[in-house]
Amino acid sequence: MEATVKWVDGRMFVGETGSGHAVIMDGPPDHGGRNMGIRPMEMILLGVGGCSSFDVIEILQKGRHNISDCKVEISAERVDAIPSVFSKIHLHFVVIGQDLKSTVVARAVKLSAEKYCSASIMLSKSVEITHDFEVKNLAHK
Repeated sequence: MEATVKWVDGRMFVGETGSGHAVIMDGPPDHGGRNMGIRPMEMILLGVGGCSSFDVIEILQKGRHNISDCKVEISAERVDAIPSVFSKIHLHFVVIGQDLKSTVVARAVKLSAEKYCSASIMLSKSVEITHDFEVKNLAHK
């Protein structure tokens, strides 16, 4: 896996992945940026949320569960020092479908957290990462 990050100006950078996708990262004006892109530390949260969501969806779909939507709301705390690393990250999954059982969603979230999500497992070596979820079942048509 490879990626490049190229400085544009101020505190703006363009990151490009080996798979050919690009993203703009920028800082706030009080740090020389123009607020034109995602902050690098926000990218880490998006990576953890994307990795975990990928797993949860895949596990539920492989189990042939009728899932129609999934989002993860991520909150994080950072230490008040330099470097301002994350001290806590919490992932709250909202899974929507028909006839979804809480036990099935709980298993998917747990498997992602403990076995499959490379991003959260890697970060959990130095950051307290917690997970919870809610299930919203849609009425049958």
